[in-house]
Amino acid sequence: MSVTQSQIKQPLFALGRLVATPGALELLTRSEQTPLEFLARHSRGDWGECCAEDATENDFSVKAGFRIFSVYRTRNGEKLWVITEADRSVTTLLLPSEY
Repeated sequence: MSVTQSQIKQPLFALGRLVATPGALELLTRSEQTPLEFLARHSRGDWGECCAEDATENDFSVKAGFRIFSVYRTRNGEKLWVITEADRSVTTLLLPSEY
């Protein structure tokens, strides 16, 4: 069972250094949204639009120390990915096309 944002208030893991690709920054500007909105959801276990298999893998990865991957849509309906590396040293916001 996935943990929902309403069930937990504290982050589940460290985000490390925060970085964003040029495309992600442009997308956020177009949608008039900030990275904080997506980073908060990601760090609290709201994996967005990940498929069920990826969500289950994320739940395991939080505990086991593996990479964590979330998929969100901006207000404009465009996809934004958030990836936290396994060692929790960095979290990146990027477009799927930039992977």
